[in-house]
Amino acid sequence: MEIMILGTGCSKCEKLEKNLEVALKELSIDANIEKVDNLAVIVSYGVMSTPGLVIDGEVKSIGKVPNVKELKKMLGK
Repeated sequence: MEIMILGTGCSKCEKLEKNLEVALKELSIDANIEKVDNLAVIVSYGVMSTPGLVIDGEVKSIGKVPNVKELKKMLGK
């Protein structure tokens, strides 16, 4: 599973990363997490408000920090 966190390193981006790590651990999912701070790449996904979350090429969240339960649902379990 390929996951990208789109953002410039703000506190919301860091919180999203922490929640994501908890969700992945609880679901026993092995994933590659990439943090993307290049604005051109972020905008290419249609993300105008960070953080953005992309799972396997599909934008799942824009401009908010999903909690662990929401992330588990996005991860498909």
